Amino acid sequence: MEGRPLAGHVLYVSNHVSWLDILALGSATGAAFVSRDDVEGWPLVGWIAGLNDTIYVARQARREVHGQADRLRRALRSGRAVALFPEGTTEGGHEVLPFRPSLFASLFPPLDGVKVQPVAIDYGDSAKEIAWVGAEPAGANAGRVMRRPGSIPVILRFLEPVDPNRAGDRKILAARAQAEIVEALGLAAPANAAPSGVGAKPLYGRR
Repeated sequence: MEGRPLAGHVLYVSNHVSWLDILALGSATGAAFVSRDDVEGWPLVGWIAGLNDTIYVARQARREVHGQADRLRRALRSGRAVALFPEGTTEGGHEVLPFRPSLFASLFPPLDGVKVQPVAIDYGDSAKEIAWVGAEPAGANAGRVMRRPGSIPVILRFLEPVDPNRAGDRKILAARAQAEIVEALGLAAPANAAPSGVGAKPLYGRR
């Protein structure tokens, strides 16, 4: 770990490479995660997610965005630390796709004391080996990662928290968080990336 994670009243936002991100970030912060709604029905995984007070969002119901933001807002207002992968997918692999601003709406109007803390999850050269991209099934990816010899090094870089009061709006906040994570990873933003929300796959990257 590099930097200091806020203990509460915080929305952690991070790049998303693998399901391992959840284990790494969750163990370091104890945060609840935002997840697509069908994960709740997955055997074992759904049960574990429920124990962690996971906040579920509908994958394709744009009409429900406001209600989903309200659920996230209530969790943040209560003081809970919550983690969100704003790319909405692992499809970027070791790159970082534009952050989708829709759930940043939960921070506006700003809540007293609640900040956004960008987190750069860095697997180094291992990112290309473990990334969950393309049409690879969940079981196949898990098996491939678990069969990989040796340990998987990861650095969690907790960056400077951002006060939404000073961000302007959710789109500016999303773009700023993404840019800071890209810089912390030493990457260049993809020149041909689709605008946020355009052509993106559902949260955690699987349909």
